[in-house]
Amino acid sequence: MKSFYHILLGATTVILLAPGCSKSFLQRTPQSSLEEAALTNKKGVNTLLIGAYGALDGQDFKDGDMVNLSGGSGYAVSPDNWIYGSVCGGDAHKGSDPGDASAILQIATFVGNATNGFFNDKWRVDYEGVRRCNFVLHVLNNVTDMTADEKKELAAEARFLRGHFYSDLKKMFDHVPWVDENSASYSQLHVDDYKVPNDKDIWPMIEADFKFAADNLNEIQDVIGRANSWAAKAYLAKTYLYEKKYAEAMPIFEDVIANGVTAKGTKFALVTKFHDNFDAFTENNSEAVFSIQYSANDGSGGTGNANQGEMLNYPYNGPFSCCGFYQPSQDLVNSFRTDPNGLPYLDDFNQHPVKNDMAIGSNEPFTPDAGNLDPRLDWTVGRRGIPFLDWGNHPGNDWVRNQQSAGPYAAIKNVYMQATQDKYYDGNGWAPGNAINYVLIRFSDVLLMAAECQAMAGSLDIAQDHVNAVRERAANPVGWVKTYIDPDHPLAGYTNTPAANYKMEAWPAGKFSAGGQAWAMKAIRFERKLELAMEGHRYFDLVRWGIAQTELTRYFTYEKTITTDIATGSFAPKNVRYPIPQRQIDLSVKGGSPTLKQNDGY
Repeated sequence: MKSFYHILLGATTVILLAPGCSKSFLQRTPQSSLEEAALTNKKGVNTLLIGAYGALDGQDFKDGDMVNLSGGSGYAVSPDNWIYGSVCGGDAHKGSDPGDASAILQIATFVGNATNGFFNDKWRVDYEGVRRCNFVLHVLNNVTDMTADEKKELAAEARFLRGHFYSDLKKMFDHVPWVDENSASYSQLHVDDYKVPNDKDIWPMIEADFKFAADNLNEIQDVIGRANSWAAKAYLAKTYLYEKKYAEAMPIFEDVIANGVTAKGTKFALVTKFHDNFDAFTENNSEAVFSIQYSANDGSGGTGNANQGEMLNYPYNGPFSCCGFYQPSQDLVNSFRTDPNGLPYLDDFNQHPVKNDMAIGSNEPFTPDAGNLDPRLDWTVGRRGIPFLDWGNHPGNDWVRNQQSAGPYAAIKNVYMQATQDKYYDGNGWAPGNAINYVLIRFSDVLLMAAECQAMAGSLDIAQDHVNAVRERAANPVGWVKTYIDPDHPLAGYTNTPAANYKMEAWPAGKFSAGGQAWAMKAIRFERKLELAMEGHRYFDLVRWGIAQTELTRYFTYEKTITTDIATGSFAPKNVRYPIPQRQIDLSVKGGSPTLKQNDGY
């Protein structure tokens, strides 16, 4: 999809990007009638739709460098929300040195205020996606060379994408303004028409977008990356879940589980190997409900089609050019400890810590932890002495920029394979890019969200079945990390020997029913922490469960005994939402008063 998007920019830059980035989304000047007339046909409106898909990653290739659609750094707006969802959720530290991109550390310790530029970048980029969707819908009204069914399907794609952008804004800032294609005339528009208050709950409008998409999207798409009706149903059910409408969400999730197919027509199912969800060679598989498509070395030039949102998040030194950010926390690593029965320690996992190599040089002896571990750990976290994909055993401190500050670990899920780097690594930018898709919703995510709904309905055995499906996949030795045949030559392949003492089992029959609803929900929440770790979900999950202050206070209390970077970290009630960017409030002034209202506490 992205390669088509860059063709689009060459033809219609003035339409999609005017005016300059000094203006906010809410102050866009109107497109001219001549420009609209040139696009009011089937080819033109489809080109605009591709531009809306192109906004999913928030990136733009400008003046020979990769920037986000607001003009800032790509990592500030990465669609996987590694900063806002995972670092702020306790999955990981910012990483690198404390002073490197210190604005992220402010956000991670919850002292970031409304003037932090990262919040403004995130706001602007999501609203740029909204604006593109609205323009598609506006132009579509005047297209005459499409059938009614074709127009309805294209409108459904645009509304699906708009629902995605608005749901991201809602999760981030909560109180955001709703602007759609009917808010004002695109041909006769004053900037004040876009100064819309943020005083309404927009979940109902997001619901309506996803409902329309679910009812009108095709089940099978002829282009990989385009949304289908099942992806829209999954998003709709997720929207209900965030609103705590469990009864409405549950049948939709169950329908997706029982009958859903990918846009290619493949029935949704968990892939056998967990890591196949994070390898460009095996992406767009049966577990990918909806993904952002990336590519590298595809002839488009530059880094425009590669994943640049994670450009900082590779081990420092070694075979990677940048940058030592996004280091998993000890709290996360300890969560993968299993008991003698292969089950997680739901409450006291930090009392069973996994051995680390803090303050041990890479030239000094170190023996990795020999205790029981969930095998997903080593597909999620790079740790000393364990194979780091096919790059060799992680050497510890030599691949860490500042161990004392942010700990001894490295992220894995975003890292490309050595064996296929010629095809899937993009080195054209100042930091690494790759072709690994980001899966916005995975099938395992659907199973665990359905488990929540079933548990809230009292159907604890069904909830357990969904959780066990996820655990049973992870427990299959076929998908475990194995040792190298020759550690000095990792590309020579692997043995059949597990790289650590992996011991993992499904929950025994009747365990959820015996434990009761509260216990079952605890087990489901913990399973999401393990399965979806480092994928940008954790903070938003904690907030919607109403346990963010409890969990993040516990996290800071424990984690600051290990590292120094978050010593001042503290979570307050106001932090269940991020601040409305002050720049946007300043730009919203109408009649002498700002239209946008700041969130409470900021």
